[in-house]
Amino acid sequence: MKKTLLCWLAALGAAAVIPACGGAAGDKSLSGLDRERFRSEVNGRPTDLYTLTNAAGMEVCITNFGGRIVSVMVPDRTGTLRDVVLGFDNIADYVRIPSDFGAAIGRYANRIGHGRFVLDGDTVRLPVNNYGHCLHGGPDGWQYRVYEAHQPDPQSLALTLHSPDGDAGFPGAVTAKVVYRLTEDNAIDIAYEATADRPTVVNLTNHSYFNLSGDPTHPILDNLLTIAADGYTPVDSTFLTLGRIDSVGGTPFDFRRPKAIGAEIDSDDEQLRNGHGYDHNWVLATAGDLSRPAARLVSPVSGIALEVFTDEPGIQVYVGNFLDGTVRGKHGIPYAHRTAVCLETQHYPDSPNKPQWPSVVLRPGETYHSRCIYRFSVDK
Repeated sequence: MKKTLLCWLAALGAAAVIPACGGAAGDKSLSGLDRERFRSEVNGRPTDLYTLTNAAGMEVCITNFGGRIVSVMVPDRTGTLRDVVLGFDNIADYVRIPSDFGAAIGRYANRIGHGRFVLDGDTVRLPVNNYGHCLHGGPDGWQYRVYEAHQPDPQSLALTLHSPDGDAGFPGAVTAKVVYRLTEDNAIDIAYEATADRPTVVNLTNHSYFNLSGDPTHPILDNLLTIAADGYTPVDSTFLTLGRIDSVGGTPFDFRRPKAIGAEIDSDDEQLRNGHGYDHNWVLATAGDLSRPAARLVSPVSGIALEVFTDEPGIQVYVGNFLDGTVRGKHGIPYAHRTAVCLETQHYPDSPNKPQWPSVVLRPGETYHSRCIYRFSVDK
């Protein structure tokens, strides 16, 4: 612990001068990241690695490639710092291996059915990249773009992206801003804003893969999950929402009280078969109240707890069903089946084609706002 504390103090001092993980050549973040391996160019734009630190000893590293959270170091029940998100330890792998690890997803998170929707009487056609649907903005979504970065202080990072009219088929030029702020109570507060010069659709989220044990080889099936939701949106075999809201009562989707993720994940249930496990949107009962937790996740191994707060109406829960060990992440560790859980706050999937659901339309003169807060603590 003494060595960890000294390393953290050194990192904090460096961050006040140089806003990036690893202040000088060869320096590394608490999670072992080397800044030099993130300094590159993608599509002619410079990439880098930035660090956020607070007085409690927490550290978050973020790259402006895709606005991705690369590492999150939080203390476990013994005070030992653990990295609780999956990702890569260099830009080359983020570019070479398609993934959503830690990304700021846009212009539309989740699926738009069959890659098309009608807006103000005009049919918009989008590229399809997932079972015939447009997922996470298509094959060239914002997770593969380089954001402009500005770090005003050691606890916050502002990322800006300009998406032109017709980008990936979406109408309207959009300017989006994502601000990450690390609070003193060990929360990552993410604020999204966007404006457009023509009517369009916007739905932004963060796609961090959490493993609160701090051991990415340890499955997350023993994690206790709570979701403040009485309903969820069922899907077909192509993962597209059916357009209705079903009750979670009496189903494996009832997480209104803490329940191990693996308790019913292999039940004989059509929705679990369609999703290959949990990969569904829950309809939150929090009514956009940021003071009420939308979800809570606890690792019995580390004691690390994660609470999620949001003003969004839904949360997509995905438990790494398609991780299969073929992708090696930080420190060369293979990411195996169900070794992470994503908690993506957002509007409901395929909302542009579901007029009965909250609108995702953004018009000129309006500003899109969304908040997601990931707050970490310890269950003794």
